[in-house]
Amino acid sequence: MSIFSYHLIELPFFEAVRRIFSSPIAKDTKGLIHSEYMTAMTLGSPIFSTSRVLIGKVAVFMQWENEHALESYLEQDSFGRTLAKGWHVRLSFVREWGKFSGFKIPNDKDQLESPNSPVVAVTIARMKPLAVPRFIHWGRPVEKLVRDHPGTTLSLASVKFPNTVSTFSIWKSEKEMTDMVHGHSKVEKPKRHSNAMQERERKDFHFEFTTLRFKPLAEFGKWKGQSNFIPTN
Repeated sequence: MSIFSYHLIELPFFEAVRRIFSSPIAKDTKGLIHSEYMTAMTLGSPIFSTSRVLIGKVAVFMQWENEHALESYLEQDSFGRTLAKGWHVRLSFVREWGKFSGFKIPNDKDQLESPNSPVVAVTIARMKPLAVPRFIHWGRPVEKLVRDHPGTTLSLASVKFPNTVSTFSIWKSEKEMTDMVHGHSKVEKPKRHSNAMQERERKDFHFEFTTLRFKPLAEFGKWKGQSNFIPTN
């Protein structure tokens, strides 16, 4: 059964820079369907700041034919062993909106036990270069909404030059996430996300874009000295 994994690792600065220009993940890796190697960013931070793009902090989003393929990669591949020293979560596909090339969305969908179950959301897009200023204008308020939302336990953005952008967030419950999406959260300016989606529908920011929803299966390791980001009911 196909599974996804999301990895976070901190690398030495110059090694991280080198890997930006030569992805360490071989496309012919056994059992790998697709991967996106990205540099982590702080949600909502000023565009021109050292906290915006965190060189050295790497996010890798991957799809595998099965969990055995992922485990073999983490044990036997040189970069896989590096990733194994960081933090990662294993994910079962629940739902998709939009399309993004490379990933093969499974026909069989998993289900959450209830609206109160934890959920993981990943967005990934390829930007239209001329739309970047408008995207930043509408996107940064949404980033702050997700970053500061009491329903998230971990949230971040990531980028792969020249035009791939992504977000990752773990939510305590599906209900808290969907309330945020539809502007029903009990927070300041709750409609920031729904307003941005209306603007995207009016005039798209992206060549391709998808939002993926997952059931978290298990997490491993630590990120910034912390673990257990997936809530246990």
